[in-house]
Amino acid sequence: MNEPEQRSSLDREVFERQARICKAFANPIRLRLLDLLGKRDWQVGEIQRELGISKANLSQHLNVLKAAGIVVSRRQGKQFHCSLAMPEIKDACALIRNVLKIQIRQQRKLPV
Repeated sequence: MNEPEQRSSLDREVFERQARICKAFANPIRLRLLDLLGKRDWQVGEIQRELGISKANLSQHLNVLKAAGIVVSRRQGKQFHCSLAMPEIKDACALIRNVLKIQIRQQRKLPV
């Protein structure tokens, strides 16, 4: 495979992974979960209480985020702890929120 083909193949893989991550981000509960994990590692029970959702619902959301490579978990005794897979995820979420805050401020300045 020559260099342009390798670059094209890499670009395709990056775009596919980006789409998977964006799909994983596309849920308000998962975004709240990522916001929590951006502050510190959490025990699964703590996350459940903080978000006010069932254990089954939390498990589904965590599975989506883990499958996208966004969240990792580890067992410590009887407890499972969750954290962001990479610190850059916190930055990516903050960047998106900042863009949205700017959009909202601009829309509120427009006459209705």
